[in-house]
Amino acid sequence: MPDPAISSLTVESVTLALANVIEPELKKDLVSLDMVKDIRIENGGVAFKVELTTPACPMQAQIERDCLAAVKEAFPDADPVELEFTHQVVRDPRVSQKLNVDIRTVLAVSSGKGGVGKTTFSVNMAVSLALEGARVGIMDTDVYGPNVPIMMGLEGPLSVRDGKMMPHEAYGVQVMSMGFLMPEGEAVVWRGPMLHSAIRQFLTDVHWGPLDYLIVDLPPGTGDAQLTLAQSVPITGGIIVTTPQAVSVSDARRGAGAFVKLDVPVLGVIENMTGDVFGEGGGQQAARDLGVDFIGRVPLDGLIRAGSDAGQPIVAEQPDHPAAQAIRQISRVTAGLLSLAAIARPATEIDLE
Repeated sequence: MPDPAISSLTVESVTLALANVIEPELKKDLVSLDMVKDIRIENGGVAFKVELTTPACPMQAQIERDCLAAVKEAFPDADPVELEFTHQVVRDPRVSQKLNVDIRTVLAVSSGKGGVGKTTFSVNMAVSLALEGARVGIMDTDVYGPNVPIMMGLEGPLSVRDGKMMPHEAYGVQVMSMGFLMPEGEAVVWRGPMLHSAIRQFLTDVHWGPLDYLIVDLPPGTGDAQLTLAQSVPITGGIIVTTPQAVSVSDARRGAGAFVKLDVPVLGVIENMTGDVFGEGGGQQAARDLGVDFIGRVPLDGLIRAGSDAGQPIVAEQPDHPAAQAIRQISRVTAGLLSLAAIARPATEIDLE
């Protein structure tokens, strides 16, 4: 039976009913999280908005069901009951305080070794989040072998405005890479300090944003780029990409260990190239060993590689393909985990000097 305390259809009573709805990931009710907005009572009906922490919320369908059920249970005669979703990506305050830029969260994508499809995955994740309605940038920190421009179908020099470089854009994603700044095919031979300077410039001398997500595609391994990035910007969270092979999984564990030493929260592991050639399950085992989430797996498929070579990410060009759907779902789950990480990391944790 409806609670007598909320039997009268008012803004206050609807708010009380929605206070029974728990956000599945944050484990608190929507009202205390200040996610319920703009409740309106008109002609016996109810309309309200729920502000999600990401446009790529993986739990949106569940939240919708729970909200509508809570209102209907409290007010069986209310008709219609209308719910609209909006979003506001959680801001990691440490990012803007350290860099003075309008970037809400920074996601680092790493692998313990090369050849696991990390950059292909990073590009498709960036495009996936943009397709969800997020403002996204991707920063290619592999100065020795920058491949992001090829995979995004971009080339040519960057323009400059007010003394800062303007990132190229494709598929709704802002893109910055050393590939835009050096002749094609030319080798880069740099020592650590030069690499540090380049990464700092990519963060501070580029007209980024405003961005909900800056995805940083790290070079393979656990070297200077990872250290420099961690020193240059607070990273909201990191994910590890691996193939199912035992040797790749072993390297992935080392990559996760580097994140931990650099105080970067490890959000989870993604298993790429799953299938007959490389097998299945290694990524899930690595996640269990590390005590982090197994975010999902992407099947091995030649169309992913073909799309990358052509500068046509599969999630945009063939959105109904099973591999594209897998990447879209992994991107949604990662966005949710990133929201949790941003909430859990207050600004007081960093030295702002």
